Amino acid sequence: MLILVTNDDGIQADGIKALAEALGELGEVVVVAPAVEQSGSSHAITMHAPLLPREVAPGWWSVNGTPSDCVYVGIHSVLKRKPDLLVSGINRGPNLGDDVTYSGTVAAAMEGTMQGVKSLAVSLNSYNPQGYAHAARVALHVARRIADFELPPRTLLNLNIPVEVGCDPVKIRITRQGRRNYSQNVVERLDPRGRKYVWLGGDPQGHEYVDGGDIEAVSEGCVSLTPLQLDLTAYGLMDNLKRLEGEID
Repeated sequence: MLILVTNDDGIQADGIKALAEALGELGEVVVVAPAVEQSGSSHAITMHAPLLPREVAPGWWSVNGTPSDCVYVGIHSVLKRKPDLLVSGINRGPNLGDDVTYSGTVAAAMEGTMQGVKSLAVSLNSYNPQGYAHAARVALHVARRIADFELPPRTLLNLNIPVEVGCDPVKIRITRQGRRNYSQNVVERLDPRGRKYVWLGGDPQGHEYVDGGDIEAVSEGCVSLTPLQLDLTAYGLMDNLKRLEGEID
């Protein structure tokens, strides 16, 4: 297998190193990752500045762009053929519920899906680097299982791994996307010249209960695997909106 690995924490992150090493059991691993941290960049792409891919070690490429940039450059410039699998992570911290709309980790997997590559996003429900070895083993297990599994077009998988294992032995639950609640803090301060600047808040403050949700699974110590799709159409509203069709007076 040819496996493209990326992340949003940057090419120096401990999580991507653990992931790339583990996936080496499945085949050739090529890493194309942001030169600096790009957390929260979502699916942004760079359109108004040049991208500079740089090989910093054999098979390891740094790009001065977003996770989505890295996937696009990796597939269309760095690699000689389309990869069999794209894995994004291991993210420092979870990507659960509404996190997926902000996450550069998940967006990289979305970009891989858009480019026709089977894609998996991997996140650790902790900010402690000691959990990466465990998370990498889980990611390897899932990657091996899905290697011959045909995902429907324009779908991807979002994997979230708890550090403290409540399910003994470790169990994977197939889950649905949950709902996060975030704080609305905006911290206002003054710079040395008296100009106001702000830091955005947004720390998770809890969640709404969703039966079979990803947050519920991880909070109970189980691994969550959520299938996501790129089609955001609200099909249930289409019939109700039909009355708006027609010519405008």
